[in-house]
Amino acid sequence: VQLQAFGGGLVQAGGSLRLSCAASGRTFSRYAIGWFRQAPGKEREFVAAISLSGGTTDYADSVKGRFTGSRDNAKNTVYLQMNSLKPEDTAVYYCAARRDGSIWRTSQGMDYWGKGTLVTVSS
Repeated sequence: VQLQAFGGGLVQAGGSLRLSCAASGRTFSRYAIGWFRQAPGKEREFVAAISLSGGTTDYADSVKGRFTGSRDNAKNTVYLQMNSLKPEDTAVYYCAARRDGSIWRTSQGMDYWGKGTLVTVSS
């Protein structure tokens, strides 16, 4: 599966953005999807995970209550709605897929990665 994240941009603190992750391939619904981010000078970190159907989600503590992951398998697209953005959310955001369909929190457990999209939150 090939992935491409988009929807990043510049937003003021307190604002919102919705990221999308578009996937190719007819088996998209068999992959659990994770969102990760990497800020300048920092390691890539887990943000959110969405199960095969989208019915189960998992979030990093730093974004819980502010970010919401969802997916539309008919459109081969996963979303990350980001509200109440903070300057510390500034990073390149990546979507990734896991073949066995399980939700995973570590980047090493993901099988496919898309190119990232930059989110910049100004104070």
